[in-house]
Amino acid sequence: MKIHCIQHVRFEVPGTINEWIEEKNHLLSTTHAYESENFPETGSFDLLLVMGGPMNIYEYDKYPWLKEEKKFLEKAVSEGKAVLGICLGAQLLADVLKAKVFKNDYKEIGWFPVSVVKDGKSELSILEGMPEKFTAFHWHGDTFGLPEGAKRLFESQACKNQGFIYGDRVIGLQFPSGNE
Repeated sequence: MKIHCIQHVRFEVPGTINEWIEEKNHLLSTTHAYESENFPETGSFDLLLVMGGPMNIYEYDKYPWLKEEKKFLEKAVSEGKAVLGICLGAQLLADVLKAKVFKNDYKEIGWFPVSVVKDGKSELSILEGMPEKFTAFHWHGDTFGLPEGAKRLFESQACKNQGFIYGDRVIGLQFPSGNE
């Protein structure tokens, strides 16, 4: 499988996802958005990973590549590509899917519990084997509304929308990692 990753800053890398990629002998290519690298043709990959970063999706003056990235994501989703957005990546996906991205009532920074939404686990086979509650690392001040047609997957005490699935090929996760 050909996997493409969008990195927004040098230190937001695929981490353990990269270990899975290597274990499965998949191919990984990367666009370093922070270096204004061009996005690839959507036909060149099977799965798109959209990583996090400290910026907000509306900071076009500081990060002018955000506008192009949103167009690229919109194209990838409309072409039926599998897309996984993590943290900022989930917020960008939510925005592209016409959901509102806004300041959360609380900043979540650190390790906090996340729960599978009550109806999510019974409906979605993707969550089979997943614990009802787990601890995840968070570093965000913004959050997103649920895109129309999406199903909410996860929630936390401080943030109602911790993850969603749109169709069967697009997943957004507000948290970058878990420890269980």
